[in-house]
Amino acid sequence: MRITGGTASGRILKVPKGYDVRPTPDLVKQALFNSLGERVLKARVLELFAGTGALSLESLSRGAELAVCVEKASRHAQAIRHNLASLPSGALEVRVQDVFVALAQLASGGRRFDLVLADPPYGEKNVGRRSRSLAQRLLDDANLPAVLETDGLLVLGHTKRDTLEIPTGWNEVKALKHGDSVMRILRRTANEPGIA
Repeated sequence: MRITGGTASGRILKVPKGYDVRPTPDLVKQALFNSLGERVLKARVLELFAGTGALSLESLSRGAELAVCVEKASRHAQAIRHNLASLPSGALEVRVQDVFVALAQLASGGRRFDLVLADPPYGEKNVGRRSRSLAQRLLDDANLPAVLETDGLLVLGHTKRDTLEIPTGWNEVKALKHGDSVMRILRRTANEPGIA
């Protein structure tokens, strides 16, 4: 796994051994950041279910001002800090805690972000019933909109077999599909349409 663009393009990132982390594939990451384009420049980024921190590190490489990674596993958080050393600049904060606890704390603390990036562990197939995946739970969390700036975007990854119900108040700007992966770019419906 590597950084696909920006000042640290081509840098190899450390991935913890084992099957408990599923990094966002490089092709998916590259397509996503090409879609986001200039929106990453000077952005404040929040990465949830950070795993290796690849999306935050990619953001910093491409000119983000700040990235906050939330990752529950301390072993993965250690890998994120190790990977940060390969970047020439950028402010990174790593929070070792549950995503939903972190969201509540960030919202109550008035922290706001231009981009919220989340590629959580995949949910199971959910034909004929509402998804119980972490991706759906995140969409349903009342604290999520509170941490987004007015024109901010949510990028949410999930598997094709996990059919998400997009709650009222969210508008899908774009969906990127690669193999079994889907990356949805969402905006609060009160916001202006269009993506840079």
